Amino acid sequence: MTSHAYVTAPSATLASMRHASDETLLRLTPLLEQLRSLEGLVEKRPGVFYRRSKAFLHFHDDPEGFFADVRLRFEDPFTRLPVTTRNQQTALVTEIKHALAPARAEPSSRC
Repeated sequence: MTSHAYVTAPSATLASMRHASDETLLRLTPLLEQLRSLEGLVEKRPGVFYRRSKAFLHFHDDPEGFFADVRLRFEDPFTRLPVTTRNQQTALVTEIKHALAPARAEPSSRC
């Protein structure tokens, strides 16, 4: 796991930021293009990605910058990560690739 800080919080806290505006999503276009190329993710609405039938990733605006809420483990709540800088965006893509890797796949229904 990378060394950046994670923020996992109850839904009420995570909901305190507004969802990313169209302008923000435009500024995040290079990141969004990378995410759109990843197998296993489906963009249901601009900037809102699902993995299978479950919400996986979306973005927020905040006076402190841009943030992504991502479900790094299928069964876990969202984790909030900063994505304002290119380095932060690269770290997010790395984490998502790791989360999507077969070894990290969600539990199967096999008994």
